[in-house]
Amino acid sequence: MKINATGFNIAQGDMGGDGACSWASTRQEECLYNSHVKLFYGVSNRGNIDTSSQSRQEDDGTCFLLTKRIQGRPLSEAWPTMSETDKERVAKQTAEYVTQLRELQSSKLESLGGQQLYSAFLFPNGYGIGHGPFSSDDELWAEMSLSLSLSLSNVPEEIRSQLRQRMPSAAPYTFTHGDFTNVNIMVHNGNLSGILDWESSGYFPVWWELTAAGISLGKDDKEWKELLRRYLPDHTEARNFLVRFLRIAQIPKCGRERNTLFEELWIEPAKSGMRIEPLH
Repeated sequence: MKINATGFNIAQGDMGGDGACSWASTRQEECLYNSHVKLFYGVSNRGNIDTSSQSRQEDDGTCFLLTKRIQGRPLSEAWPTMSETDKERVAKQTAEYVTQLRELQSSKLESLGGQQLYSAFLFPNGYGIGHGPFSSDDELWAEMSLSLSLSLSNVPEEIRSQLRQRMPSAAPYTFTHGDFTNVNIMVHNGNLSGILDWESSGYFPVWWELTAAGISLGKDDKEWKELLRRYLPDHTEARNFLVRFLRIAQIPKCGRERNTLFEELWIEPAKSGMRIEPLH
């Protein structure tokens, strides 16, 4: 099984058998990593992961990364016509790949090369904002809790304290893709052929990959994530924590709805498999 670990969506391009992407200053400004070349080699040269061939060329400050085009099409397109057997096979293959990826760990919560992390779900205080690196659970929580201050005028200290107590330990800090949405999964002949969109990857809490797999975008993606989670380690405690955290981060600043939601969140436990709506 070949896994393409670049941050480029080569498979959906129009470049024939091979694809080349430039890494000029304009391209860098659009992405979260300042070097996808570093990301490519950092992932493909560690762990037992086979990747497509590549070459790098520099000319007048512009870098080029050449990779073989991934065969197949996005799972989002293939899903409606796939057999249940093929769907399950792709889920198992993706889970096997996640297991390999999780062998890569760091002493800090960070992106490759000691850069900042990006996630609008773990840090729901804005898209495209870098966070970290962090060296402890307390540092991580301090950054996460900023969204509570930005979203609400007065989050009761009791709620903040309970949330902090419910947050599972982030260690060991584990390399995480962070977005196994069906548009990022490539399939060919009923098998996993590649994974796209690595720009938000990095060393996240050990439970983040598995918890993020519960964030779905539409009916087909929800079905895909539910199937994938069957083959991933169980992190129900972390998932319940995240559901509460995101709900509170989106609670309005005042009014009856705010008070009702506070009561519901602490009286009713978060349900396993609950869909988390995208933040806007």
